[in-house]
Amino acid sequence: MYFPPRMPVDVLIAEELRTLLSAKEVSGLTVTWLPADAPTPNGDYVGVIPLLSRRIGPEQLDGLPRLRIVANCAVGVDNIDLPAARDRNVIVTNTPDVLTEATADLTWALILAVTRRLKEGQQLIADGRWRGWDPTLLLGLELTGRTLAIVGAGRIGQAVGRRAVGFGMSLLYVSRSDKPEFERSTGAVRTDLPTALAQCDIVTLHVPSNAETRGLLGRAQFALLKDGAFLINTARGDLIHEAALLEALAARRLGGVGLDVFPHEPQVSPVLVGHPNAVVVPHIGSATTQTRRGMAGLAVKNVRAVLAGKPTVTPVCR
Repeated sequence: MYFPPRMPVDVLIAEELRTLLSAKEVSGLTVTWLPADAPTPNGDYVGVIPLLSRRIGPEQLDGLPRLRIVANCAVGVDNIDLPAARDRNVIVTNTPDVLTEATADLTWALILAVTRRLKEGQQLIADGRWRGWDPTLLLGLELTGRTLAIVGAGRIGQAVGRRAVGFGMSLLYVSRSDKPEFERSTGAVRTDLPTALAQCDIVTLHVPSNAETRGLLGRAQFALLKDGAFLINTARGDLIHEAALLEALAARRLGGVGLDVFPHEPQVSPVLVGHPNAVVVPHIGSATTQTRRGMAGLAVKNVRAVLAGKPTVTPVCR
């Protein structure tokens, strides 16, 4: 179905993206801004630009009979029923690349925060308990010479690895395939998950959530870690079995965790929130102005491409 460029077409766009999109970017589209707490409406909308928090499944798709594209404003698409979309000839796109560097930066912010015990230090000052410089106060982990294990060496995982070179770290990575250029530029070595967990000082997760990866780290995997190893997750919350994570923290199997994602967002375990060795932030991996505008703009470009009968920029399924 082709829509002439000057013919207004109805598109649903997440309300949260309104301030990130310019008038020029949405010109020619009849936009319905969809609040986060509103259900996905039925109607003759031809495009939907949702956030990761909005489920798009068979029920929603059946209520949108003219729908041509779901342009997810996220890299992950686990909120969308891809087989259902495929069955209804609905194209699904995502927003990769534009958030790679921002998410890699936040990963490193969490690495530094937990290895240098910043949460504990801030609390010490906030409570008025700091009594001045002490040679044994809040001793942390020096990164030079340590081993970082990257589980998932896609765009973000490799960007995290490139930053590790400047810290003088050794790199292990777990991936479905070899990454020769990544290996050449960083000295990274591909291995399997058990080996990576057993040898690393810090492990960081960068895989999508799917049937193979949900619950990727549980009791058996935490048992492989060195005592005092650190865990970082800026990917998806359900990659980690939360009860096993809490047990590992309580038993001091983990020296600390840095988490940007959680299995039941926006709910976060109170134990994690209050734990001195857990730095938790509210899913802000891509939260820079430049990146969020880029994500929103890319989603609109994908919608426009479909409506013009052209190939999408970043297809997931078609």
